[in-house]
Amino acid sequence: MDAGAPGVVVRVDDGRGRPVEIARQAPWSRRDHLLKAGDEFRIGSGTKTMTATLVLQLVAEGKLTLSDPVEKWLPGQVPNGGAITLRMLLNHTSGLYDYTEDAALLPSILGTDRRRWTSSELLAVGVRHAPLFAPGTKWSYSNTGYVALGAVLERATGASLAELVRDRIARPLHLEHTYYATGPGWRGSHAHGYEPDAAHMPAGVPAAFRHVAGPRRHGHVDVSGNDPGWGGAAGAVVSTTRDWSRFHTALMSGRLLPAAQLTQMRTTVPMDPKQPDGPGYGLGIQTGATPCGTVWSHDGGIPGYLTAGVTDRSGRRTAAVLISTESWAEFGSDPKIAKAARALQNAVTCAMFGKPTPGAAQTG
Repeated sequence: MDAGAPGVVVRVDDGRGRPVEIARQAPWSRRDHLLKAGDEFRIGSGTKTMTATLVLQLVAEGKLTLSDPVEKWLPGQVPNGGAITLRMLLNHTSGLYDYTEDAALLPSILGTDRRRWTSSELLAVGVRHAPLFAPGTKWSYSNTGYVALGAVLERATGASLAELVRDRIARPLHLEHTYYATGPGWRGSHAHGYEPDAAHMPAGVPAAFRHVAGPRRHGHVDVSGNDPGWGGAAGAVVSTTRDWSRFHTALMSGRLLPAAQLTQMRTTVPMDPKQPDGPGYGLGIQTGATPCGTVWSHDGGIPGYLTAGVTDRSGRRTAAVLISTESWAEFGSDPKIAKAARALQNAVTCAMFGKPTPGAAQTG
């Protein structure tokens, strides 16, 4: 908060039955909303873990296989789709260009265009660019792979993504505040997300990204009324720290997936070829070592909401963090918040494991 974040929500469960929940906000933001630990927020790319779970559920049911070429399900929609498998889409080895880098998405990202994008429309934006590499030869994070998976899910089931998230994840787990956003509205009390207005945007933010739509507040823009639908199966889910943690517990403990599919989800590829033993990406989830233990996690960034959901391998320990502003992370434009966010993430992870944060002053 001292570094300038409008709001922060943290939930940590060390597996001992007494989760810690904290919500803090800047005084100026209270005119919009009194932030609470149970508020809904946009989890951004944390959506990918849920999308991957849906795909793997269909694999377990024999409706899909990870070796299926995307051409089988989306004929003619993906160039070289016969060589790109569902597994490659899931673990970011497809080589597909990231559609969110296309200028056509910028008005939706900024909230100045409220059009509703379909999975197929988002996919079409991504594949009109040349691929980054031959399928399966490298790793590169691509939202396009996940909107392709969204289209596959809809084709294979005949249901919408909102229905799939509701019927296969939220309802079985009694996640009352978790849903796939079908518009700009919210279902419950929600955290307001903010970005600096054009006059206060850090110098490192490109000119094209400096004018965000929404009401002006204390040098910021309230973006919580903007539609996250452009995130599709890659980033349109809403949740709370409690729901997100409950999802991770159910996932890692085997409640959502049979053992064989959970093993596939945890089978990783290196995210950096120079660090083959470093952070790895599985199917919709990543893993890496921290000073206090190995975590499985996914972070997310969507205007107004920078998030992280973390768990251990068993799902017994979980943590979730929301910082209610995001552009600083997208462009590396605010070193002060970045430093504070790293310290917070380390403290949260170590608390999840019931260990002191290395280097932190100890009292008591």
